[in-house]
Amino acid sequence: MRNTPEIRPASAGDAAGIAATLRDLGWFAHIEGEPVEATVERVARQLALCAANDDHTVLVAEGEEGQIVGYLAAHWFPNLLKGGDGYVSELFIREAARDKGLGGRFLAAIEVEGKRRGCTRLLLFNRKERESYQRGFYPNHGWEERDDTALFNRWLTEGP
Repeated sequence: MRNTPEIRPASAGDAAGIAATLRDLGWFAHIEGEPVEATVERVARQLALCAANDDHTVLVAEGEEGQIVGYLAAHWFPNLLKGGDGYVSELFIREAARDKGLGGRFLAAIEVEGKRRGCTRLLLFNRKERESYQRGFYPNHGWEERDDTALFNRWLTEGP
């Protein structure tokens, strides 16, 4: 039995654990308002899409009892100016597994993967109301907040 969650590539069998992690957060109204099975099915479909090619990396943290306690999703794409870029779209850790260094371990793992792929940078956004932003999680791990850049969004559906 291990004391520290193991970070490993996600597999199709991790859909229920990732869905449970998302539901545990309590941050997303559309997830809170749907049956558990619907969340698991959506996560399974998206995991299958990510696994279909090498443009995505999904890592999970597996706890002592084999349960998923967090995950990170990243996407790799060419940058015509500099080479490759990576985008970390999701990094979520269940409440009970926080403040134990797991987020930093996820970031270190994805940085290794980005370097392996020849990327020149990693990007992400962090909502300013999130506790991770308030305590400076990303700057504490060497990430730089850009004050000269605006993040824009255009919903193609009715929103989350």
